Amino acid sequence: MEQFGSHPARDVARASMTAVEAGDREGWLALFAPGAVVEDPIGPSMFDPEGRGHHGIDAIATFYDTVIATGQVEFAIRESYAGGNECANVGTITTTLLDGTRAVVEGVYTYRVDDEGRVAALRAYWEPDAITLVPPD
Repeated sequence: MEQFGSHPARDVARASMTAVEAGDREGWLALFAPGAVVEDPIGPSMFDPEGRGHHGIDAIATFYDTVIATGQVEFAIRESYAGGNECANVGTITTTLLDGTRAVVEGVYTYRVDDEGRVAALRAYWEPDAITLVPPD
């Protein structure tokens, strides 16, 4: 995302993706405001059957442990649009699972920051039925 200019929400999005790619759980959690919400994806899914999102640091930490930490995550952001205290990134997230299978998700990923520059909301627009699974090499 280096090709996109600086903006408070875009800067925290970069920090979020960098922490996730590095497996830095504590660094990632430190980016969130106490009352933040993560909706990844928005609506009911295998990660959030009721579709209400993960509210607060404890729930977000559980999301990290049960979803993000299950593999190596890579981000490829093709477009980024910033306005107000938010940004929307368009791109691909590829998660390589422990068995080598890659789960590829195309989507739009939004970040809203609070007045202190912490993530207030991370929302991911992608369709669980559209995940592409690539078998191990």
